[in-house]
Amino acid sequence: MSEEPSFRIGHGFDLHRLEPGRRLVVGGLQIESDRGCAAHSDGDVVYHAVTDAVLGAIGQEDIGQLFADSEPKWKDADSALFVEEAERRMSDAGYRIGNLDVTVILQRPKLSPHKSAIRDNLARLLRCEAARVNLKGKTHERADALGRGEAIACHAVILLQREEAIEN
Repeated sequence: MSEEPSFRIGHGFDLHRLEPGRRLVVGGLQIESDRGCAAHSDGDVVYHAVTDAVLGAIGQEDIGQLFADSEPKWKDADSALFVEEAERRMSDAGYRIGNLDVTVILQRPKLSPHKSAIRDNLARLLRCEAARVNLKGKTHERADALGRGEAIACHAVILLQREEAIEN
């Protein structure tokens, strides 16, 4: 049996169409906008990408397998539940956050006024210091659906540290 590595890296990605009449939830915050995510759950691209990054780092099923959009119980679900489950699995596997880097791609509204609160939400859900979480907002320079304001996307890259590696 091989020894678990001291570090593991995961990447998560999510993208949702933006449609009028829906609410826009980003990193646990409802942000004022004329359009929001078309999704089965609340459509929080940050929480979805982070969930997949954590699950990928520990080599487990992805968000679509664990929280299938064909399951009625996940209809309009708060995506914080997905991050909490990923964090529980990460902790059970003996890892904790080394650092998390998140990039949200959204033409409008601007993310700058909300970055600190989103970062704090992520740190709370992942049970780590906010200094271990970075969040960037990018536009898509009016190119393609993201740049026209028809979609929102998010990339998340995470480094996990084995608990023993931290203690030494």
